[in-house]
Amino acid sequence: MTHDTVRRAPRVFFYVQHLLGIGHLARASRIARALGEDGFAVTMVTGGTPVAGFPGPGMRHVALPTIVAGDAGFSGIADAEGRPVDDAFKARRTQMLLDAFQETAPDIVVIEAFPFGRRQVRFELLPLLAAIEAMNPRPRVVTSLRDILQERSKPGRDEETVALVKAHFDRVLVHGDPSFARIEETFPLAGEIADRIVYTGIVAAPPPAPPTETFDIVVSAGGGAVGRDVIRAACDAARAIPEVGSWCLITGPNLPQADFDALAAEAPAGVSLVRFRQDFASLLAGAKLSVSQAGYNTVCDILRAGCRSLLVPFTAGGETEQPVRARRLEAMNIASVLTEADLTAASMTQKIREALSRPKPPAYALDLDGAQRSAAVLRSLLPAPILPSE
Repeated sequence: MTHDTVRRAPRVFFYVQHLLGIGHLARASRIARALGEDGFAVTMVTGGTPVAGFPGPGMRHVALPTIVAGDAGFSGIADAEGRPVDDAFKARRTQMLLDAFQETAPDIVVIEAFPFGRRQVRFELLPLLAAIEAMNPRPRVVTSLRDILQERSKPGRDEETVALVKAHFDRVLVHGDPSFARIEETFPLAGEIADRIVYTGIVAAPPPAPPTETFDIVVSAGGGAVGRDVIRAACDAARAIPEVGSWCLITGPNLPQADFDALAAEAPAGVSLVRFRQDFASLLAGAKLSVSQAGYNTVCDILRAGCRSLLVPFTAGGETEQPVRARRLEAMNIASVLTEADLTAASMTQKIREALSRPKPPAYALDLDGAQRSAAVLRSLLPAPILPSE
């Protein structure tokens, strides 16, 4: 082995597929950035709708042909034009993924969500796992999970997940603080793979810069694909309580243009309606109240900011993750909750009034440094000769 081979940067092949929102892509990008800062050469493979600014600089990016969820309940997948994908489309994506893997020749493969989620793309991930097992030496394989999983109702799904983990995965990285949520609470068979589970802490962005512009209330809808009703109800609330002050309504990049135009036409004075704010986390730090869904990344930003929060958790298609997160934060007095079933202009107005009347949330001690911890865990998996480049 030559000196150059010994000293090369360790290579990570990071696969992430977002189907509806952009939370998976945002969390994976934070981890990938931390890996790059730790001396890894990162290849990130994405397969969802392109999002400006992601996955970020400093890494190689392979974009597979776009697929999205067939609907809000994740039943089926479609291409960028909304057409159901066929076998030829799947075969083309699979070959592109395998080619990128072979070209990278990674030391570590990180697969976001699968096999705990993303069953829709097993058509390409099972061939990838087979290709990994055929390599000698075989790269280490890790799955990257949020702290609260979607609970499965179909018999045999959890058992199949355990079998795949035992057959192919060296570690299960749970991006959470176990004092807030433990994986066995939403994945009952976690005990069977306990030797592979590592908690990294919550993958939050670094503390934001002070805001350069302030709004009293910041309302956000994540990626925007399913947040229209939250934005509309907040718009009505702003009309009902103009004394509150200034509002910033962030619709998300994926809100259909017709919906955005309709909201813009009806927004009252004192309301700024935008698709995206790069300084979202800073805006929260200067806000009296955040109104949002309860996705992982939005909650990370709320926790960093320490602001009051009203959560409207996403529940379409039987989704359970956001309601679980929202209720836990409510129990800690960090947030209040308004369910989608109860969401109206009147209920939104009332909940905003109540939230503003409460003191700011108490201090908390949750671990928010999950990106850096993830990089440290992956470095511990490397063969001894592979060290950061000098």
